Amino acid sequence: MSPLFSSLARSPRRADALFELGDAVLCADGPVRSLVELSLVGEHRRGHGGLYDALAAGRVDVARLRRALAAVPLPRAADNQLVLAADITCWLRPDAHTSPQRILCHTYGRGKDQHIPVPGWPYSVICALETGRSSWTAPLDALRLAPGDDAATVTAGQMRELVERLIAAGQWRDGDPEILIVVDAGYDVPRLAFLLKDLPVQVLGRMRSDRVLRRAAPPRTPGTRGRPPRHGGEFVFGDPATWDTPDAATVTETRLYGTATARAWDRLHPRLTHRSAWTAQLGALPVIEGTVIRLQVDHLPSGATPKPVWLWWSGTDATETDIDLLWQAFLRRFDIEHTFRLFKQTLGWTCPKIRTPEAADRWSWLILAVFTQLRLARPLAADLRRPWEKPSPPDRLTPARVRRDFRHLRPNAACPAEAPKPSRPGPGRPPGRKNTRATPRHDVHTVRKTDTAKPRQRKSTTPRPRRTG
Repeated sequence: MSPLFSSLARSPRRADALFELGDAVLCADGPVRSLVELSLVGEHRRGHGGLYDALAAGRVDVARLRRALAAVPLPRAADNQLVLAADITCWLRPDAHTSPQRILCHTYGRGKDQHIPVPGWPYSVICALETGRSSWTAPLDALRLAPGDDAATVTAGQMRELVERLIAAGQWRDGDPEILIVVDAGYDVPRLAFLLKDLPVQVLGRMRSDRVLRRAAPPRTPGTRGRPPRHGGEFVFGDPATWDTPDAATVTETRLYGTATARAWDRLHPRLTHRSAWTAQLGALPVIEGTVIRLQVDHLPSGATPKPVWLWWSGTDATETDIDLLWQAFLRRFDIEHTFRLFKQTLGWTCPKIRTPEAADRWSWLILAVFTQLRLARPLAADLRRPWEKPSPPDRLTPARVRRDFRHLRPNAACPAEAPKPSRPGPGRPPGRKNTRATPRHDVHTVRKTDTAKPRQRKSTTPRPRRTG
């Protein structure tokens, strides 16, 4: 096995159980449906008791594992730029009333406006992206959000530590292109850029279509009295009359989306106020300038009506080449969704009914190490396709197909786990004695509909523009 698994635990007995548990996840036939069934996989030589004991009481050396993940070869963009994508995915635990530190997670329903908050453990995951369309990413870090955490602040601190580890591992050197960080609309992109402004990074993210930004302050006329203005005219995303002539524009023909038209306006910034995340900021609030890109396509592969996508980039003076690279890099951000789907549906990340969040963290880091091991075995795997599946080139194998052949690759690698020793099970609770210690409950407040509640007003299709950041 890879030296990655030597970072998983410090206790020898529980470390061996985690090593074999990782092997079982990679060598199991089909998706992982149950944690206890992994003890029946041939590569797992220990019983189910040792499996649960390792997850419940093991100690994972997270710092060492993070350094190991930052040192492995990472995918890069076409211009050798390192592209990192950050997103939050949730481990939903709605019925785990005795599990602490759960918070309400935003989930998407199948119907319109069916967004239901469900209690669970949200994790902020950062991955390195490949160039081109691919279902592969390189997960580098995972951090569980505790109750009361601000997503932008937590992600900024997590990203700062990751960039410092990448620089220390030699993944970025002086003279290399700045690291591009890509996020979706759930993040405050200007604030994230402000918190990371001292690092060699650029931030690219999507903004809501109801935002209102400001232009640079106009030059002051000689002889004018009073306080100089800090903001220029408004740039309303939903009002084309405020856009003026774009500073750069490109038209690109694509296979999936038809004609993609991108227009960019330089040096736009949000008007910040001393509210929400900026409450503790003393003095005058900063002016965070960037480039706004509006992307419009002809059609979508799903057949839905395409809506314009608004992007904000922390850089300025973007050229037409930069505009094309930026919106294409943002589309690659959705590759992280394939990784989340593989974690949950194939590797069984959210299938265990774990009570404590510490055990959930151990299992989450094991899944990251397992996927990294799978990615390192990618060039060695053969295409063991089903009779109804189409052949795939060796360099285009999906993670699920590489996992299908991992059992044949495992005998060629050394396993650090020692052979299990025979032992007897513990005495357990004496016969006839009941459990008198009630497990404390950690209920999460959920809003429920009542008969006396006011009827829900219909959501407006033309919301008011947001004029403050």
